[in-house]
Amino acid sequence: MKKKPAPCWIEFIPKSWTFLNNYSWTFFKHDLIAGLTVGIVALPLAMAFSIAAGLSPEAGLYTAIIAGFLISLLGGSRFQIGGPTGAFVVIIYEIVQKFGYDGLVIVTLMAGVILLIAAFSRLGALIKYIPYPLITGFTTGIAVIIFSSQVKDFLGLKMSQVPADFIPKWAAIFSALPTTDFSTFGIAGGTLLLILLIRRFAPKIPWGIASVIVATLVTWFLHLPIETIATRFGEIQRTFPTPAFPSSSITWAHLQTFIPAAITVAFLAGIESLLSAIVADGMAGTRHRSNCELMAQGIANIGSVLCGGIPATGAIARTATNIKTGAKTPVAGMIHSITVLLVILAFAPLVSQIPLAALAAVLMMVAWNMSELDHFVHLFKAPRGDVAVLLTTFVLTVLVDLTVAVEVGMILAVFLFMKRMGDLSEVVSLTALEKKYAEGPEKYEMESLEKKNLPAGVEVYEITGPFFFGVADSLKNILANLESPPKIFILRMRKVPIIDASGMYALKEFHHKCSRDGTKLLLAGISDRLFKKLKKFGILSLIGEDHIFPDMNAAIQYAQKK
Repeated sequence: MKKKPAPCWIEFIPKSWTFLNNYSWTFFKHDLIAGLTVGIVALPLAMAFSIAAGLSPEAGLYTAIIAGFLISLLGGSRFQIGGPTGAFVVIIYEIVQKFGYDGLVIVTLMAGVILLIAAFSRLGALIKYIPYPLITGFTTGIAVIIFSSQVKDFLGLKMSQVPADFIPKWAAIFSALPTTDFSTFGIAGGTLLLILLIRRFAPKIPWGIASVIVATLVTWFLHLPIETIATRFGEIQRTFPTPAFPSSSITWAHLQTFIPAAITVAFLAGIESLLSAIVADGMAGTRHRSNCELMAQGIANIGSVLCGGIPATGAIARTATNIKTGAKTPVAGMIHSITVLLVILAFAPLVSQIPLAALAAVLMMVAWNMSELDHFVHLFKAPRGDVAVLLTTFVLTVLVDLTVAVEVGMILAVFLFMKRMGDLSEVVSLTALEKKYAEGPEKYEMESLEKKNLPAGVEVYEITGPFFFGVADSLKNILANLESPPKIFILRMRKVPIIDASGMYALKEFHHKCSRDGTKLLLAGISDRLFKKLKKFGILSLIGEDHIFPDMNAAIQYAQKK
């Protein structure tokens, strides 16, 4: 009995709902420990990412609470932890500088809608088509920018304003080096050293929160005159994030300006969340629902910015921590968000005393982890085209703009793919094929017919591989290279799996050229799938179905009669 296909809406059922019926106290105990641990890990990172993006620490905390809860509640991954991530720091900073926070809200709302459209269009599986060199290039580029943005707070430099562009920023940093505050540098350097020691000798301890707590205690105990969250932003408010829509009026012209940034935010949110889900699947042996995950990301980003937050996505490091600490279901991710909320409500005055130098050290470690320097360097052993995509994306991310880097990197990768597909295809004569396969395991066969049986004035060529525009260009030159136009031209297409519009048009033009030269065009080895496509495009009616043959035998027998 044939099995009925699953309803289309099944793939949009959240993982949290899947585990609801079988949830137990045993699951909850594991989820509670994992959620508390990840919540403590997320706390300093959420504030640090928000501050690095040019916003108050509350924005990052609200994101971890709202977006983190929604991603776990509605997502398609069993262990995904959502919230603010380093990948967004650069693009958020640029958007805030250009359009202000209200502009960021509109951009993120648009990105959320784009993610929802992508989810319901079932585009989740398309992540496998994003080239790895492109992802590595912009990730490493973002890491370089994050590192650069933290040098001022790490050294305590006296700079009124730090330039946004990379080269002017470093020029200003070098000019300001004499103003280094050694108390600030001591706390930042000590925090970074403590992070390295914890990671090396006590990896089970959450290095982010542990190092920040020690740095805060040292600063308070020694009464060091260094900048803290409270001195720069004021004390963190003990309030629950409440929904609010941007107060400024938005016109259609504004929306058009926001579209490129919204696409970039949606792209980053989708890519990073699905990458994180894939990593989680590899660690835990599970399978995520990619379109459900995109749906959750869209809703979570909309909810985040309407409650004073920033764009969010799946966080790979926090998701891995969630799995390693024993999480069993998405409830762990919800507990992580509740943990961040409870810390704010209970300990906001203490959290406000965290030195910015300590958060700078945390972000520098995050930047180092993001850079994946070993993977970046190893990619230089890849083919030159991949290296070009890697370096182009990296350089444009650092020196120009993340949106431009993603757009140009994708276009370059597409052209590289098309070039490689074109290299797989060729148009060759029967003589060339006989020479090519005269020796070796694969011998050219022509359905038991020898070339000597071909009548005079008959030429046989074969297309191998996809019939794209690259092959179309080669096809145009064939008749011009022959000494004299043949009476009959047989084009064998048994090894053509697919044909595009350019190939169709080239075939049409080739037929016209054959007609002008008095050459009869025959097509042989046409598959049923190809036959339908050629018929739909009108090629068969143009050439004549009596000139289309299922194999070479039939085509040559026709040529012999003529």
